[in-house]
Amino acid sequence: MWKILSWLQKYMIWSIPLSMLAGLLFGMMANPSFLRWTILPLTFLMVYPMMVTMDVNELLKPGGGKLQRVTLGINFLLMPAIGYATGLLFFAHQPMVRLALLLTSLLPTSGMTISWTGFAKGNVPAAVKMTVVSLIAGSLLAPLYLKILLGTVVEIPLQQVFLQIALIVFLPLLLGALTRRWLVASFGEQ
Repeated sequence: MWKILSWLQKYMIWSIPLSMLAGLLFGMMANPSFLRWTILPLTFLMVYPMMVTMDVNELLKPGGGKLQRVTLGINFLLMPAIGYATGLLFFAHQPMVRLALLLTSLLPTSGMTISWTGFAKGNVPAAVKMTVVSLIAGSLLAPLYLKILLGTVVEIPLQQVFLQIALIVFLPLLLGALTRRWLVASFGEQ
């Protein structure tokens, strides 16, 4: 298991596209709906280790405003513009495909952002902040974008969004902080 995770981390530039391709091919050859129940627990298992290694106090420190603004600009200006333009250019007469492209480009990912940031030895506290802010902003902006760009009204279930944030970000954060506290008390900071 550790060898696989080490390989994924070492060759991330290859492992991500290969995983996406494998998932796409599997979805074309078989009905993947039976795997739906695994999404939440597997995402939790990918996020939790990153939270154990993170000092929760880092989340409370000020700063990172420029990074947050750039991320929000990319997530909610650049990516929706690319998704919308792609839809108009290639699928002008297929409104459902254009809707799917716009939604896909507008709604950011959640737990995987944190996991891949940790695997890449990046700034996990900043990724946690970005994930929470982007999920909330995406939920609030998606109906507005869809109405303005496609003339479609889509209701985003905010209660589900906040539940997803709680399960994918805050629960691993809480359990990771408790685990970290126990590990430091038992074995020291090393």
